[in-house]
Parts: sequence; structure tokens; C-alpha cells
Amino acid sequence: MKWVLLILIVCYAVPLHGLTKIVSARPKAVNIGAVFTFNSLIGKVIKVAMDAAVEDVNASPSILNTTTLKIIMHDTKFNGFMSIMEPLHFMESETVAIIGPQRSTTARVVAHVATELRVPILSFSATDPTMSPLQFPFFIRTAHNDLFQMAAIADIVQFYGWREVVAIYGDDDYGRNGVASLGDRLAEKRCRISYKAALPPGPTRENITDLLIKVALSESRIIVIHASFIWGLELFNVAQNLGMMSTGYVWIATNWLSTIIDTDSPLPLDTINNIQGVIALRPHTPNSIMKQNFIQRWHNLTHVGLSTYGLYAYDTVWLLAQAIDDFFQKGGNVSFSKNPILSELVGGNLHLDALKVFDGGKMFLESILQVDRIGLTGRMKFTRDRNLVNPEFDVLNVIGTGYRTIGYWSNHLGLSVVPADERQNTSFSGQKLHSVVWPGQTTKVPRGWVFSNNGRHLRIGVPNRYRSEEVVSVKSNGMITGFCVDVFTAALNLLPYAVPFELVAFGNGHDNPSNSELVRLITTGVYDAGVGDITIITERTKMADFTQPYVESGLVVVAPVRKLGSSAMAFLRPFTPQMWLITAASFLIVGAVIWCLEHKHNDEFRGPPCRQFITTFWFSFSTLFFSHRETTTSSLGKIVLIIWLFVVLIINSSYTASLTSILTVHQLSSPIKGIETLQANHDPIGYPKGSFVRDYLVHELNIHESRLVPLSSPEEYDKALRDGPGKGGVAAVVDERAYIELFLSNRCEFGIVGQEFTKNGWGFAFPRNSPLAVDVSAAILQLSENGDMQRIRDKWLLRKACSLQGAEIEVDRLELKSFWGLFVVCGVACVLALAVYTVLMIRQFGKQYPEEADGSIRRRISPSARIHSFLSFVKEKEEDPKARSSRGRQLEDISVNGSSRCN
Repeated sequence: MKWVLLILIVCYAVPLHGLTKIVSARPKAVNIGAVFTFNSLIGKVIKVAMDAAVEDVNASPSILNTTTLKIIMHDTKFNGFMSIMEPLHFMESETVAIIGPQRSTTARVVAHVATELRVPILSFSATDPTMSPLQFPFFIRTAHNDLFQMAAIADIVQFYGWREVVAIYGDDDYGRNGVASLGDRLAEKRCRISYKAALPPGPTRENITDLLIKVALSESRIIVIHASFIWGLELFNVAQNLGMMSTGYVWIATNWLSTIIDTDSPLPLDTINNIQGVIALRPHTPNSIMKQNFIQRWHNLTHVGLSTYGLYAYDTVWLLAQAIDDFFQKGGNVSFSKNPILSELVGGNLHLDALKVFDGGKMFLESILQVDRIGLTGRMKFTRDRNLVNPEFDVLNVIGTGYRTIGYWSNHLGLSVVPADERQNTSFSGQKLHSVVWPGQTTKVPRGWVFSNNGRHLRIGVPNRYRSEEVVSVKSNGMITGFCVDVFTAALNLLPYAVPFELVAFGNGHDNPSNSELVRLITTGVYDAGVGDITIITERTKMADFTQPYVESGLVVVAPVRKLGSSAMAFLRPFTPQMWLITAASFLIVGAVIWCLEHKHNDEFRGPPCRQFITTFWFSFSTLFFSHRETTTSSLGKIVLIIWLFVVLIINSSYTASLTSILTVHQLSSPIKGIETLQANHDPIGYPKGSFVRDYLVHELNIHESRLVPLSSPEEYDKALRDGPGKGGVAAVVDERAYIELFLSNRCEFGIVGQEFTKNGWGFAFPRNSPLAVDVSAAILQLSENGDMQRIRDKWLLRKACSLQGAEIEVDRLELKSFWGLFVVCGVACVLALAVYTVLMIRQFGKQYPEEADGSIRRRISPSARIHSFLSFVKEKEEDPKARSSRGRQLEDISVNGSSRCN
């Protein structure tokens, strides 16, 4: 009994000893440090919020058990150096984590030290998107990354159809990195930052004024402010004085403005007037009972307004408390040791050897990253890249003495008028944002850009060509007129804003300038746009933006043509000789087949050979007019005749249509049938000098450049075509249809041959991403719809046509390849009919012998006699059975007599 009692005591004592050890591992208190400026806009909020959070944590029986959470706050007093040194003081003591610093620039420095000493740094205000967990593994951001805020702004810019923005920011890591993220997100939407306006840290009013004047001179009116709480409102005050808070401007502020509104509400009247119509973002926090209760409690704690930073500060303390509790449950122990590297610095004035390494830092970091709880700001859970899940922002519009929520943005769903957490419970209409009251008290969406307010008119390059004056013409007095200029002027007159411009001739007027070079000069800034006969081709679209085409003009071939007059043999022209030959042969063959099928039964196809030949010939060709008098009695003959009459109908209709066209319409003939002819031969080809046509013929159609002859004017076209290849001219000219139509208006001896083999158009060229290109395109469509485009075209391009311009190039003669299917069907029908007829005749011939005839007699009949008898049987008209029996006996007698003679 004594031994049993001793064993029980040992068995029960060991677990109790282990439990006592685990419980004793929990310290009575755990220290957390906090570094921020107490009197800052954020500091006066987060101080109250963290005190409330610590009070609630220590009062909760469900967390930390007997351990008390203590938070030690140090005031950095708006000093960047203090923001770095104060966290180091915490690292000298037994502090397991530090909340702060407040700014991203100082957080970056402190995070390096924290990584070495394994002390987690948690910040909800240092939102620099470039602080990655790979570089700073012990830095944890407990608010949303600025990357998502910039993505929300990019979606807003895209939603309203804007293309360019101006970014104003502080010239520090926080500002530069935030704007860089904005540029990346805008690029994904095919938008861009046209001007990055950086202000020095702590800018003066003079700095702000100088910068805003530069912004006012830029084209974009979409201004994004990624500012500091210190100088953000001052910037709006200066903008108001400069008249930049008026109609046409769009101001988008990051979450710094919503923080000011929430914290210092209500704002002074002067301040609220300066920000009327501004769009601001604010981190979204879902409405919950927990949040509502905390808001009611907040009013009893302080008179300062509650911003989202206060909510994140409260949740950050609770997150640390839960992580500490998990740390202890996993057997973690709060212990610190000397850093061997820093121990070598003993005796220095800085006393860096006093900094301690948190031994359980890595385990504690894992506990923090594994926290998953619902707080005042929503779900507190980290993704693999250490961002909070479900980033979402409120989109606010400052109106009157407050603001109005016009929508929401979430990382997965984009813009919406319904929060992401409520979409599952409500019917989603698909609307992106509510209406906005913009600066200037207008609800009309601003265009987003204006012309640069620098006193300079737009320089519009116009090609000075020695070609058709109707298209573009530069007068001796410098005036530029023509079809293209009138279209451009009419389009600008339809725009809802004035466009100051001047037309500048490009070229010397003697040599045709290259339109591709004009487009290139637009990209370099020499010209602001290009107006003229600028064809939209792939190479040019890579350099500039083009408007909607205002002229459809593909490439065509023009060559000398001659008029085909009527002749005595004009009726033969519809068919080719081969077609005539096959058609005539078909008539004879079908007539012969019908004779074979009808000869034995039909008296109309019997008689003397001469009569049968004439009847067959007459019958076959009379079917051409469906006037044949002979009737077909056999089924096979009727089938063949029906098929043949269908073939005749098609051939007759085609011949009639082609002959009618030949005799009633002027026909023009040319040895050049189109671009295919030019590709096949080796004759010289003319093209407009300075045009893209040369490159197209060489690179796309593989025509050797030695065959190409540059021509500069319609007169050179005329001379080269008249001379022809034999006299140093060209066989044909390839040019755009618009120019060729003008060229042919008074030259009847030339014509367009073949089909248009490209589909191009003329458009106005603008620099890449120019918003003016979009507006002018809309104006061109409006000109086409209201008829003004046609009136301008008739004014410049409508000329009295040549008397032969209504003529057609010689119509291709009807060839056998168009009808070979019909002839094949008819031929197969004839062959099958003859085959069936032959089988039937053989069967009938076999029945002509009497049934009582001796088999030995039948074997004595010679093959030649049987063939002769079969042909006679086929040739003769079908008789009655008695006649057939008599002819059979005669056949036997002939065979017997023949055999006797042989014997």
C-alpha cells in the first residue's frame, strides 16, 4: 500500500508541476510601446483610442488571464529625430512590441533596427506601399496599404473618362512612393500622370503658390493631392485665391482630407468653402453594433472627433493582446538578451549595447500574423503579403458644411454605390457612383483638360503638296485652304470650347513632303496636330493618335483605256471561244443521246438516215429557244431533256444579260486588269512621290523597287501614262481613290481598272493620349450625320465627270469555269441514261428467242451473227410478239444453213 501511494503521488505531482511552470511563465504585466505626436491631428485621436482599448483588454476575462497589458506612450513632438530615438528607448527595456512611428519616413528607419532586435513594429499610419515584408519582416501595417487607395483613384479617373491627371505631393518617401503607385495604377487603365508637382517638406505659402501657378498652366484639370495634414488645407486656400476651385477643375484628395473633416468637424466656414466639390477617400469601416457602441462611448471620452485612425488604433491594441495571449498559450516566454554585435560597442557614448534582442520575437511575430478577429474596422486578418483583407474605401464629395458619400470602392468589386459587405443582402443595380457636385457648384462632369494657358496657339502642320489644290492648297499670301482644312475648321466649331490654332505649312511646295515625317514631328512637339491628306496606316498609328476617318480612300490602279465600239461580231463577245465550243458540242451530244433513247419507240426519230440526222440536229438546237416540236416518249429521254433544258435556260439567261451590257453600256478595254496584272508583269508603275504607296508596294506586294517611278503631280501622271513603258513612261499609276477621282474628272482616256485593294482613310493626327483627338472624332461623326460633311465634299471635290466616267471597264467574258458544273451534271445524266437503256435492250433482246427452241441450236449461232442481230434489234422499231417470234425462227434458219455450209 505504501508503494502504491508513492506511485500515485509521483504521477499526480508531475502534471501539477508542469502546469505550475506554464502558469508561472505568464508575467504579471506585458509592456507595449507607442510612439507618436500627442498634439498632432492623428495623435490626439489615437491616444484616447489606445487608452480605451487597454482598459477594455484588461477588463476582459476572456483574454490574457492574469497578465496586465501596459502601453507606454512617448511624445515625439513633431520631430523626426525623436520619432527615431524614442523607439530605441523602448528597445532598451522589456517591450515586446511598438506601435508607431506615425510617419512612413521614420518607420522605415526604425523598421531596420526592429528587424535586428526582433521587436515587431505595428503602424496604422505609415502606409508607404514600398515597405515590403521581404525588406522589413518585423514591420506590420495594421491599416490598408496606399496601393489600394491609389487603385481607387485610378478607377475614379477611368470611370469619368479622363486620361491625364496632375499629382501634387510632398517630396519625401511617403509622397514619392504613393504617387509612383498612382502612376502604375493609372497606366493599367491607359491613363497617366501628365505632371508631378512636388512640394518640399514643410512648404511655405510661397512654395505652394509657385507650384499651383505651374499646375494652372498645364492642360490637365484633374488634380490628385497626396498631401500632409500640415499643409493640405493651406494648398486649398491658395488654390481658392488663384481661382482654381472654379468650374472645370477636379480635385481628388487621399484620406488625409477625410481625416481632417472627421477629426475637426465642424470645420471653419472659410476652410469648408475652400474645399467645396472636392472628392476625398476614406477607409471604409462597416457599420456594426460594436462600432456604434464605441462611437457613443467616444463622445464621453473626448471632444475630439473620431477618425478612422482612432478605430485602427483601438483594433491594433486588441490585435496585440490576442497575439500575446496566443504567444503565451504556445509556451512563449518574455525574455531579452544582449545582441553580440552591439556588445562590441560597450563604452560608447551612445550606449547602443543597452539595446536588447527579444528572444521570442519570431514566435510572437507569427502569433500576430495569425490573428483573425472582427474589430471596429472590420475583419483583422493578414494576407500572405501582410496586407489586411478586403481593402475598401468610401468615396466622399464635400458639399455645404459637410460631405456626402457618393459611392464605395473595393479591391475585388471596384466602384459601387453599395458597400461590398452589403451587396449580398441587397439587390445591386450596377451603378458605379452617385452624382457629384463639382467645384463651381455644377453637376456636369468636367471635361478634365484645357489648352495650355501659356498664350501659344496650337501649331497645326499642313502638308504643302504640289498636287490637287482641292485637297490642300497653300496660297502665295500664306493662306491655307482646301477640303481638309474646311473639315477641320468645321469640326472645331462644333466643340463646346474654343481652340486657338494656327495653320503652318509643312514642305516647300515643290516636292511632296512625307506625311509620315509630319506625324513624327508631332511626336517631337514641333507641331501640335496634323491636318491634311494623312492616311491612317499602322506605322503612323504607333506614333500618334488619329481621329475618326473623314474620307474613305483606298488604293486603286489607273491605266490607259480604250472604248470598245460595236461590230458585226459583237454577239460573240459574251462567251469565250472555249465556252462556245463546249456549248455547241453539248447541243450535238444531247441531240444524239435523245435520238438513241427515242429511235426505237418514237416514229418522229425514225425514217431515212438523212431525215434522222436533220431531225436530231434540229431538235438539239431548237431546245435553245424551247421550240422543239418532237415529243419524247421514253422516261429516260424525258429525264435527259429536262436536265438539258435547265442547262440551256442558265446559259441563255447569262448570254442575254452579258450581251445586253455589252450593247447598251460603254465598254472600256485595258491590258491592265488590276493590281494582279502589275504583280505578274515587269512593267514600270507610277506612284505619288512622298506617299506611303511606295513602301506598301515594295513590302506588302513584293514589287521590286526598280519598277517604281515617283510622280509629283497630275500632269506627270498624264504624261507618264500617255508615254507608256515603251517611251519611258509607266503602264499604270497606283494612288488613293480620292486623288484618282480628281485626276480622272477631265481625262477620259484613263480609267480605274480592277478593284480597290486596300481600305484606308484620312484622319487628323494628334499627339498620343491627346483628349482633343477624341472630341474631334465625335465632331466628325456629327458632321457626317447632319450633312455638313457632304456639303464640304461637294464644294471641293465634286467636279464635272468625264463623259466616259460612267463607262465600265471591259466586262470579263463568260468562261467555261463558270458553267462546268452544269455541263458535268448534264453529261453524267446522259451517260447514265445510255447505260440504263443499253441494259434494258440487252434484256429484251435475250427474250426474242422462242422458249421452245433447242439449246443445241442456240449454241450454234455465231457471235458476229448475234451482234448483227442485236444491232438490228436496236435499230428496228419495236414489234408485236408474233413478229418477234417469226424473226427468231429466221435467225435460227440462217444460223443452221451457215453451219451446214461450213460442214
